[in-house]
Amino acid sequence: MLIKVFGAAVQGIDATLITIEVNSSRGCMFYLVGLPDSAVKESHQRIISALQVNGYKIPTSNLVVNMAPADIRKEGSAYDLPLAIGLLGANGTISSEKFPRYLLMGELSLDGSIQPIKGALPIAIKAREDGFEGLIIPQQNAREAAVVNQLKVYGVSNIKEVIQFFNNERELAPTIVNTREEFYAQQSNFEFDFADVKGQENVKRALEVAAAGGHNLIMVGAPGSGKSMMAKRLPSILPPLSLGESLETTKIHSVAGKLNRNSSLITQRPFRDPHHTISQTAMVGGGSFPQPGEISLAHNGILFLDELPEFSRNVLEVLRQPLEDRRITISRVKSSIDYPASFTLVASMNPCPCGYYNHPTKACVCSPGQVQKYLNKISGPLLDRIDIQIEIIPVPFDKISDQRKGESSAAIRERVIQARQIQEKRYTEYSGIYCNAQMNSKLLSLYAQPDGQGLSLLKNAMDRLNLSARAYDRILKVARTIADLEGSEQILSVHLAEAISYRNLDRENWAG
Repeated sequence: MLIKVFGAAVQGIDATLITIEVNSSRGCMFYLVGLPDSAVKESHQRIISALQVNGYKIPTSNLVVNMAPADIRKEGSAYDLPLAIGLLGANGTISSEKFPRYLLMGELSLDGSIQPIKGALPIAIKAREDGFEGLIIPQQNAREAAVVNQLKVYGVSNIKEVIQFFNNERELAPTIVNTREEFYAQQSNFEFDFADVKGQENVKRALEVAAAGGHNLIMVGAPGSGKSMMAKRLPSILPPLSLGESLETTKIHSVAGKLNRNSSLITQRPFRDPHHTISQTAMVGGGSFPQPGEISLAHNGILFLDELPEFSRNVLEVLRQPLEDRRITISRVKSSIDYPASFTLVASMNPCPCGYYNHPTKACVCSPGQVQKYLNKISGPLLDRIDIQIEIIPVPFDKISDQRKGESSAAIRERVIQARQIQEKRYTEYSGIYCNAQMNSKLLSLYAQPDGQGLSLLKNAMDRLNLSARAYDRILKVARTIADLEGSEQILSVHLAEAISYRNLDRENWAG
């Protein structure tokens, strides 16, 4: 007797349909083929225990299980449930009539309870694409998968429920999530607010420009001057995620197993702040079983690198390509996986090892050579890719003790959203470009050309600061954003002057 059950394999952030074929004949051998890894091979023992505990007989015939297509490696324990149902179907214990209408995934415990899996959202999207009526997955993943419409998602907690469902002895209730209502309800709930920040008006302005244009930013200042505090408040002024961006972001976190149990869509832009001891693989993704790294988990959000010079040089240099291409390709001998990595890089650092170089009240104890060595930990090419470079001066006592609240994040966010709407309208015809930071050379010549007075100002700055061609482009992009914040069609000299003022580190001795 030949039975077919359907599952899915997650590759990158997309899923591929896996057909589990079970053939039963006379004999007492068990064969599992189709490139399964060790975790899939071990499923046989978990299935035997789960069925015995729940009072079902183990199939004793000759069983050949093929996981097709056979050239895709099957990894992980999520195939336990479809394999168990396939074996019972081949044995005649359960009816196979409904099998073609449902896709199944889930890990089995020895007592038959079903454990959560990674990648439920891309699996649900694949099930809908391939015309399945429903998806049967662990209860903990049901809300995550239920954001996919036109698909019945059934959350189950024990294999007995699935067996009784296929035998028409039990009805399963589909999980229903009002995607839009939940999505819009959670978009403006932020833990941190810019109203709590005392002083630092110039830094808040730089952060507003960065948020409005999607620009990378670095803050340089003494310890305790508020670098981390302000970076953590940046998500509160970013424009809200669109439904499409939210779905893509949720897929990445689903594949990485980073979603909270019983959660649905990610409603706020990610804020990732890895520790400086992070490895290169953890940053960009990969590993024996390729997983998204921090740069992909920060997709559509912020990657915050605190104490930038403390990161390994290799880790920092590997950021250069995804900062330009907004994608990362993980290449292995047998496969190549693409992960999206369109993030805004926000970094902070001290100006020297002791932290008090250029401090208004405290003396720096570092020698010029130590300061230079510290600055050179950040390469010139990486610094070139950071549009806004701002120095932070510690807040004086009269500002710290002032009880008045600063401008709220909600007020700043309104201006940011208006500037982003101008940009979205401008780049409607250009695929993959949504903000000024993503402009290429062609778009710069169309939308970011300064007037004669502005060109003269820019030429003087280029000569004086010895800027690269990439820095020239960055200044124009930032100036375009500043003009958008003011609702100006043209880039004026005042916009260029502010953009040039955000190249603070080009005035220092950065040798790379």
